[in-house]
Amino acid sequence: MSKKQTENETTDRQTQVTSAARHPLLATLGDSRPLRDYSHEKLDEVAAEIRDVLCNLLATRTAHFASNLGVVELCLALHAEYDFPRDRLIWDTGHQIYPHKLITGRYHDFASIRTAGGLMGYPNPAESDYDLFMTGHAGSSVSTAVGLRSGDYVQNERDRKTVAVIGDGAFPSGIVFEALNNAGELGDDLTIVLNDNKMSICPRTGAMAKYLDRLRGNPFYTGLKSEVVRLLDHVPMFGDPAERLLAQMKEGVKAGLLGGMLFEELDIRYIGPIDGHDIQLLRKYLQLVRNMSGPVLLHVVTEKGHGYKPAAEDPVFFHTPPAFKDTDEGPVTLPSSGLPPYTNHARDAILRAMQNDHRVTVITAAMCQGNKLEPVREQVPDRFFDVGICESHAVAFAAGQAKTGLRPIVDIYSTFLQRSYDQVFQEVALQDLPVIFMMDRAGLTGPDGPTHHGVYDIGYMRLFPNMVLMAPGYAAELELMLQKALEIDHPSGIRYPKASAPQLDRIPDEIVIGKSEVLREGTDGTIVAYGAMLEHALAAADLLSGELSVRVINARFVKPIDEAMIADVVGGDGFVITLEEGTTVGGFGSAFLESAARQRLDTRGVRTLALPDQFVGHGDRSQLLDESQLSPRGIADVCREEAGISTSVST
Repeated sequence: MSKKQTENETTDRQTQVTSAARHPLLATLGDSRPLRDYSHEKLDEVAAEIRDVLCNLLATRTAHFASNLGVVELCLALHAEYDFPRDRLIWDTGHQIYPHKLITGRYHDFASIRTAGGLMGYPNPAESDYDLFMTGHAGSSVSTAVGLRSGDYVQNERDRKTVAVIGDGAFPSGIVFEALNNAGELGDDLTIVLNDNKMSICPRTGAMAKYLDRLRGNPFYTGLKSEVVRLLDHVPMFGDPAERLLAQMKEGVKAGLLGGMLFEELDIRYIGPIDGHDIQLLRKYLQLVRNMSGPVLLHVVTEKGHGYKPAAEDPVFFHTPPAFKDTDEGPVTLPSSGLPPYTNHARDAILRAMQNDHRVTVITAAMCQGNKLEPVREQVPDRFFDVGICESHAVAFAAGQAKTGLRPIVDIYSTFLQRSYDQVFQEVALQDLPVIFMMDRAGLTGPDGPTHHGVYDIGYMRLFPNMVLMAPGYAAELELMLQKALEIDHPSGIRYPKASAPQLDRIPDEIVIGKSEVLREGTDGTIVAYGAMLEHALAAADLLSGELSVRVINARFVKPIDEAMIADVVGGDGFVITLEEGTTVGGFGSAFLESAARQRLDTRGVRTLALPDQFVGHGDRSQLLDESQLSPRGIADVCREEAGISTSVST
């Protein structure tokens, strides 16, 4: 062990000792079972310690913040009233998992969260038995919870309890209503906690949001409502006519006192809304619903960012804020470096396209902030559509718009587009409609980890006939590609990463469908880079200067792929390396080899560099790329290897 490593470990141990002294209750929790014996006052002390830990974390790195602050009391109340992991708890979406991790034996490792080798920022069954599913997408909790209860019933383990916690932003997802439909029919015991904070990342939209607002405004005290329901459930019935009359009276009274008749009609008992920051009240109602038969929905009202005034006042910014230092004058964001990200360039290109062409619309699925579309929403509100966390609907909605002659842009994260795969197939590609998919966060997303890495879009999108797929290798190309996409009468996709967009000192060649661009000539070998890996290809060629003369080609398109370019480089002298920030299975390299095979070319000199056929963990993006030989140094070493030069001399 090096002296530096020893010093780092000593510092870490000292930090842990200091933290343990600052958070004495959290430091002694090996699991959450002791919370069941804590007084309400002691649970409030644990809540204060959790919030202190969360604020300290944001001084070191970006992380989900406001959502975690909002569920502290709810998390403590759940663990105080249920015997997890004997009972089952599923956190929908999973980004609000931090309090849960802190009280389930992971406090001493918490400083490592969202770093390579450390705790994941989402639930992770590999970390703890308290985490059942690695959830990172919204809406699946109710379905998996219904499945868990069904499995218990089949195996005669009915004494186990199952709880799904789902936010109001995720609640309108189509899969949620599929699950509610099934739960109401099965009638198995199940608790669904609706965590209502009026937000997803941005303020929520849609009719369901308005419905929940009406429920929250119900003037009746929830305690009275639940007692009335319990009394009505015990009203005896005598004979068919009397039974029908009393049943009608019962439902009439419930309709007057209860808001949630939508759920009641699905045979799901509705209770609430209640204050989600009152631990004593939460425990009372959790005790009530825990002993009810059949599915129950408990409506809990929380405040995103609760307990930290700046986050409560601006929950959008503090959803996943940059690292900041808390001062007497308020939070001060720590300085960052680097060129503007691809997302900024995409946003600006979309706005200019909408200003220049009245047919262009933009559709987002609750990611206005993530895609930085606020200026579009403000300047062109009549052609900006936020459909909520409903990606399948977003794509089918876009298809409908395209059928009328509009040119809709679906601005969406690569990982979330997966949720609408059938609609991409049936409603867009099969109909050959000119919907444009702007696939943000394509490639590795760093600390968000495997639930959010956008590494599969190349493979799952290039399968479809009629689809045109491209990726910019530098900033100036992105807007040109969008312009080209708007000119064609077919569906198209443009992928770009969560990274700074390089500014090359050149004027891009004209964008021609299916044609690549040569950026550097060379005689010893060729690197063909797709998308953002172009920057690393150029850097690798620079590292090899004096050793090897390497040609660098910006592929631009994976579909249609540039077959003439492939015939030229594969048929020439020297090695050929394909490069992409996508999975090795079904990606650009696969498309390259398929084209070469169709042309009956000898591919023995071709090597594909891509992400491995496994789920890549979380960590710094540059580190993760380096581990997959996708850093400039790693690419240069592969070039040396292919050219027969020893890599032992490289650094």
